[in-house]
Amino acid sequence: MRRLEFRLRGDYVALCDLLKLVGLADSGGQGKALVASGRVRVDGQPESRKTAKIRAGQWVECDGTEIRVEAA
Repeated sequence: MRRLEFRLRGDYVALCDLLKLVGLADSGGQGKALVASGRVRVDGQPESRKTAKIRAGQWVECDGTEIRVEAA
């Protein structure tokens, strides 16, 4: 599994935007499509909310890539 680390600059980042920012999606729309297709998990649980607020300490998994979200 590929692992990435994302440094959070505010209180949270929307899930679809996170997928775009780390390069798993080319756009926010494509990020929303990944979530809608059921290919995204947050903290080990399936996530269907495209704009779920992802905060420091959480981790996101999509298509064999794990993203750890850390405080800046």
